[in-house]
Amino acid sequence: MTKATPRIGLIGAPTDVGAGHRGARLGPDALRIAGIQPALEKYGCHVVDRGNLAGPANPWLPPVAGYRHLDEVVAWNRAVYDAVWSELRGGHLPILLGGDHSLAIGSISAVARHCRETGRKLRVLWIDSHADFNTNELTPTGNLHGMSVACLCGIGPHALTGLGGTTPEIHPGVVRQLGIRCVDPGEKRLVHQAGLEVFDMRFIDEAGMHRTMERALASVDADTHLHVSFDVDFLDPSIAPGVGTTVPGGPTYREALLCMEMIADTGRLASLDVVELNPILDVRNQTAIAAVDMIESLFGKSTLMRT
Repeated sequence: MTKATPRIGLIGAPTDVGAGHRGARLGPDALRIAGIQPALEKYGCHVVDRGNLAGPANPWLPPVAGYRHLDEVVAWNRAVYDAVWSELRGGHLPILLGGDHSLAIGSISAVARHCRETGRKLRVLWIDSHADFNTNELTPTGNLHGMSVACLCGIGPHALTGLGGTTPEIHPGVVRQLGIRCVDPGEKRLVHQAGLEVFDMRFIDEAGMHRTMERALASVDADTHLHVSFDVDFLDPSIAPGVGTTVPGGPTYREALLCMEMIADTGRLASLDVVELNPILDVRNQTAIAAVDMIESLFGKSTLMRT
């Protein structure tokens, strides 16, 4: 991190309207119970918890035209957009506590606007087991948390593709996806067509996490706003059982910590999403505790021999 004391705003978004399982709405409070605020304060951060945003309940209905709960997802993302934008305007580092990963549409749209208005380069690290590049025609479920990156890149309903007044909100070239290991066949074709840079688990297995992160962070410099969108299902289910869409074969605990530590080493982390934690499926808050450990590593926690 930079030497300046980070001023952090925690924003809870307790909803699972974009997901296929209920329970992610409890994620923000599970992260609080796991001690996210004192953990960050321990590393010199000034932290203000803004509490939880309000939004529509999960109606738990089938898809309409390929989208489940589109109106509700739009409402939640507008609330997230406004909250993240407010933190950025105030010079704070927003941490979005989800909630499901559809919320990243609002979060990253606000970050993209901030970068446009301040003239900074944007780099998005999408840390996840899924590419989240489905469309209403390709999706097998209609769940909008599987369409987040596509919407940000301008592929999706206008109510989500232009939250910040620009469509697309981001170019696929600013995204680096890490840990991917579950992609639907049609989605895979669209990922290739869009030119997303994906470091899947095979790449990590072959190259190692250190080389992977060097590639993912290449060209990040003092003019870069680095946004991390951390889906907890990036972690192997043996580490993080408390997610709705577990996918075996994820990184080890130490690999995941190295990923976070190398992000911290850049000193450019400027906004963060932590999403898809589902306490209903967890064991003794194990996943929330692991997630807080990862977040600590983003803000300065490292091995004994590093300073």
